[in-house]
Amino acid sequence: MSTTKRRFDVAELDAVDGYKLATGLIVPRPIGWIGTLSASGVPNLAPYSFFNAVSGLPPTFVFAPGKGSRRDTLDNVREVGEFTINIVTVEVAEAMNASSASFEPGVDEFEACGLTAVASSSIRPPMVGECKANIECVVTQIVDVGDPVHGNALVLGEAVAFHVAERLLDGTRIDQAELRAIGRHAGNSYSHATDLFDLTRPP
Repeated sequence: MSTTKRRFDVAELDAVDGYKLATGLIVPRPIGWIGTLSASGVPNLAPYSFFNAVSGLPPTFVFAPGKGSRRDTLDNVREVGEFTINIVTVEVAEAMNASSASFEPGVDEFEACGLTAVASSSIRPPMVGECKANIECVVTQIVDVGDPVHGNALVLGEAVAFHVAERLLDGTRIDQAELRAIGRHAGNSYSHATDLFDLTRPP
């Protein structure tokens, strides 16, 4: 059965409407809670739902901070070349949301949001101690995307270390129900990544 659809010509959309369509359709999006460090040593923490895993060998991740007014994360990865990914679960959802506020440049969001900044083992930026899992990454590439001023930068990073709570692990398999990850939708909406079903992959 066919469905009646409305066509939107991207060239005729303003930036807000294009953003609404993109973030309303590509759901749920995983959340990269990215920890960085400035060249002068100030920690920064911010969530990004333009985020995903893009390779398994080596484990490689991508997130896309904006090039607009809030530039601490982007400036830090350009200057220091390292970041942590702190896995967002239901237990830290409120703190993650708090860290998305429009803090002044140079503010330590770990401290401002009452979070524990735990030293990484291989890189300089800290990890969120309250998270069940963290990943230490080194930047391999930064690619400018979209509008030169208001677009984004695609930051690719390779994992150098994983830190995972023992109760989540069966070898290297992660117990999804115990992880209790959340996903990002449009506006203020999130979802729980615990309503699971299986499909056997065809040969």
